[in-house]
Amino acid sequence: MSIQIVPQDELADGKKTAGNIPPVLFANLKTLYQRRADRLRKLAEDSPLDGYLNFAASLCEAQQRVLAEFPLNIDLSDELQKAAGKPPLDCRLFPRTPHWLRLLDALIAVLKPQSSGPVHAVLEHLEHAPGLQREMMATHLLNQDFKQIPADQAPFIWAALSLYWAQMATQLRGAGRADYGENRQFCPVCGSVPVSGMIAMGTLSGLRYLHCNLCESEWHVVRAKCSNCDEMGNLHYWSVTDGTVDDQQAAVKAEACDDCGAYLKVIYQEKDPQAEAVADDLATLLLDDRMEEKGFTGSGINPFLFPAQ
Repeated sequence: MSIQIVPQDELADGKKTAGNIPPVLFANLKTLYQRRADRLRKLAEDSPLDGYLNFAASLCEAQQRVLAEFPLNIDLSDELQKAAGKPPLDCRLFPRTPHWLRLLDALIAVLKPQSSGPVHAVLEHLEHAPGLQREMMATHLLNQDFKQIPADQAPFIWAALSLYWAQMATQLRGAGRADYGENRQFCPVCGSVPVSGMIAMGTLSGLRYLHCNLCESEWHVVRAKCSNCDEMGNLHYWSVTDGTVDDQQAAVKAEACDDCGAYLKVIYQEKDPQAEAVADDLATLLLDDRMEEKGFTGSGINPFLFPAQ
């Protein structure tokens, strides 16, 4: 992997990395989930997906509350040394502690009083599910074996797992080190896939960072290459705004690659400073439909919309 998470002292004393661009940005969890919830509710105002966007907002608000009430305390002092160039919090290999189950129970406790109908029934089922069954569902999700998980339960399981991994990521005493090379399609912190790519503004203006769908970290990928296969020659950009395809002013576009047949949405903050990686990806499902009609397959996964298999 061309981005590695290494102990901070390895980047001290003048040790170099490839270029001067920050390779990895760790999440600010104090505001992340509430900001996402606010963006989802704003996008829901004029969307035919308003019901689902508001549901997602409620789950994000529950995540922010549970984050404050159930902080994770874990010793990760040896993980960077053991990683040996691999993601230190590899989602398929890292041994989970029971804390993620406490996070799931806390999310259910927050959401149940405000739920009804099918959502309430799903929460009831998860609340009474045996711990082993929950652990198996989590393992299937992290291994992207989505056919083993009921679609209506997956977002709640993932919300707890994401809270768990995001807290671990921010507690790693490490920093990103970029080496020259390719293969940046997976998160260097946990090995999961991106939700979307963000074209930054401000001090990082114009740079593209992919946003992890699990640990909420972001990592740099140059804009001239496909984020899935690193090829450069056959990239195309598509957008749908008010029914118009390829609108150059759209804040959300799909970068599609003819070489690998994959696409990933790119979100331009300069077009809309309030845009958010998960919320704006979820709110633009029409664009996903258009890309699938063109024969492309999404390389990212939204935590509120897992692919059917």
